[in-house]
Amino acid sequence: MPIYIHEQEGWPEFEWSSPDISAQLAAVRHRQGRLLGRMEALGFDLRAEAVLQTLTEDVLKSSEIEGEILDKEQVRSSIARRLGMDIGALAPVDRNVEGVVEMMLDGTQNYAAPLSDERLFGWHAALFPTGRSGMTKIVVGAWRDDRSGSMQVVSGPIGRERVHFEAPAAARLPAETTAFLDWFNGETQLDPVLKAAIAHLWFVTIHPFDDGNGRIARAIADMALARSEGSPQRFYSMSAQIRLERKDYYDILEKTQKSGLDITAWLQWFLGCLDRAFDGAEQILAAVLRKARFWEAVAGQTFSQRQRKVINRLLDGFEGKLTSSKWATLTKTSPDTALRDINDLVARGILIKGEAGSRSTSYLLVMGER
Repeated sequence: MPIYIHEQEGWPEFEWSSPDISAQLAAVRHRQGRLLGRMEALGFDLRAEAVLQTLTEDVLKSSEIEGEILDKEQVRSSIARRLGMDIGALAPVDRNVEGVVEMMLDGTQNYAAPLSDERLFGWHAALFPTGRSGMTKIVVGAWRDDRSGSMQVVSGPIGRERVHFEAPAAARLPAETTAFLDWFNGETQLDPVLKAAIAHLWFVTIHPFDDGNGRIARAIADMALARSEGSPQRFYSMSAQIRLERKDYYDILEKTQKSGLDITAWLQWFLGCLDRAFDGAEQILAAVLRKARFWEAVAGQTFSQRQRKVINRLLDGFEGKLTSSKWATLTKTSPDTALRDINDLVARGILIKGEAGSRSTSYLLVMGER
C-alpha cells in the first residue's frame, strides 16, 4: 500500500477538481491584476521602494520558515546593490546573505529563462557557500546521494522522532528532476498561478537536495508567479505569508504528500495564502506612501546623512525603542554626537520623547503632516 504521493500509480499526473477551485482562482487572479495596476500607477521611485521592501521581506521570511534568521539591513543592502538602487551607505553583507539574495533575484529577475539542473545547482551552491548546513557537511551543487540514509523530514527528540515525509530514493532523482523541469519549462494551457502552486508541491516532494529544498521550492513558485505577471517586479511576498501560516503550511504539505494524486486541497490552500499575501502588499504600499508623504512634508529642511539614515529606519519599521545609544550604534558615532543629532530633531518637532519611566529616554517619530 503506497504511503506517499510519489509512490502512487500515475505519479506525477496530479488531479484536482476544477469546479472546486475555479471561482477562487478567478478571484485571486482579479485581485492580482488590480494590485499590479495600482503599483504600476506609482511613480518610479515609489515603485522601486515597494519592490525593495517586498524582496527584503521575501528573503527574510523564506529563511525564517526554515529557522534561519538573517540580518534585515544586510539583506536590504544586498538587494539594493544588485538592483542598482541608491539607499545611502550600504551595510557589509555576509556571504550566506548574498547567496540567498542571489538565488531569489535570479529566479524573479530572470523569470523567463529556462530552469535547468545547472541553474538549480547554482542556487543550491549560493545557499550553502561553505559546503555545510550548520555544522554538517552536505552535498552542494548536486543532487543528494542518500549515503547517510533515506531523505526524511522528521521532528521530535532522538528516539521518538516522527517521520512527516520520506522523499524518493536518490536513484530516482535524474528521472524525477528531468520530468519536473520538462514540465516547468514546457508550454501548457494550465493557469500560471496554478502552475506555481503545483511546481512548489512537486519540487518539495522530490526533495532533490540534502538541504534547502523548501527555500528553492518557494523561489521556483515566485519565479512561476513572475511569469504569470510577465514582470520581474515583486509587490507581494508569498514567503512572508507562509511564515505567518507556517504550521498550516507544513500540515497541508504533509497531508497532501500522504494522500493520493488529488491535490485540490493543496491548490485551495495555496490560492488562499496568495490572496492573503496581497493583504501584506497593501501594508507595504501604505508604508511606502507614508514614507513619501513624510519626506514631502519636510522638503526644504536640511538633514545630515546620519539623521536621514535613522529616520528611514524608523519609517521602515524600527524594532524596539529608539534611544541615543541605539542611534550611536546605528550611525557609528559617539554618544554625544548621537544626542546632538536627536536634540536637533526634537527641537524641530520631528522626534518627540517617549513616555518617561525607563532608564534610557526613548524617542518617537512624529508622523503627522507639517
